Amino acid sequence: MHAVVFAYHDVGLNCLKALLTAGIQVDLVVTHQDDPNENVWFGSVAKLCQEKNIPYITPSATELVDLTPKLQALAPDYIFSFYYRHMIPAPILACAKIAALNMHGSLLPQYRGRAPVNWAILHGETQTGATLHIMEAKPDAGDIVGQSAVSIGPDETATDVFSKVSQAAVAVIHEALPNLIKGNVPRKPNELQKGSYFGGRKPADGQIHWDQKAIQVHNLVRAVAPPYPGAFTDYQGQTMTVARTSLKGPLPANLDLSVQGIQVVDNRVFGICGDRQVVEVLEWFPANK
Repeated sequence: MHAVVFAYHDVGLNCLKALLTAGIQVDLVVTHQDDPNENVWFGSVAKLCQEKNIPYITPSATELVDLTPKLQALAPDYIFSFYYRHMIPAPILACAKIAALNMHGSLLPQYRGRAPVNWAILHGETQTGATLHIMEAKPDAGDIVGQSAVSIGPDETATDVFSKVSQAAVAVIHEALPNLIKGNVPRKPNELQKGSYFGGRKPADGQIHWDQKAIQVHNLVRAVAPPYPGAFTDYQGQTMTVARTSLKGPLPANLDLSVQGIQVVDNRVFGICGDRQVVEVLEWFPANK
């Protein structure tokens, strides 16, 4: 079996390795150049390609459609997308002789769209996972080929959960590969009307609003904790990145629960929230650090 793989991030790296281990002939990898303005804390697909002598390219989003003749000539059995950040144009998807498949970091049809792990934590979910599905022009909308669920602990950050999702993605690929190698693509409906869709997140979305409930603030901090951009708040004229919080006591008796926002008591930092519940700030630092 021959494949063209669009891949980035740890999921892209690990799923590409799984394909190679299974004996899939990867004729081309399409990946991204690392952004110098981004905190790149994950593995490099490009480096793996260099080590394995796999041809790879890093086109911009606007250049993708120009790849159609190249992919038509390669005529891959499969096109795979593993955490590739651009929408892949329909003419490219049509180049796959058997199927074009994408790995998504949620249990579809829930959390279609961007940043699924971050959104799941933000909404207080206790479970998410990885889904391999057929690619269509509409994002995350095609039939489901395979899924694997992972738990989300009450204090786990997006990085913690993303690590689990990465492992789940590899498990899904390993489970699907015996069928895919035979040219069989298992399918079950992706019932979009039962799911949800969310867009991308910006660093500015990490602002803490103390009029929210304590659980909402805690979930925001977990969802965007470093190495993501981080939740932030102002304190004494300085913007502070809040990296870790707790909802567990005990609390000082002299906290004023009627005043929302940051209070420092007995050298401990607390945030008083809109429901008069408290989050303790366990780690924070100036945003410019």
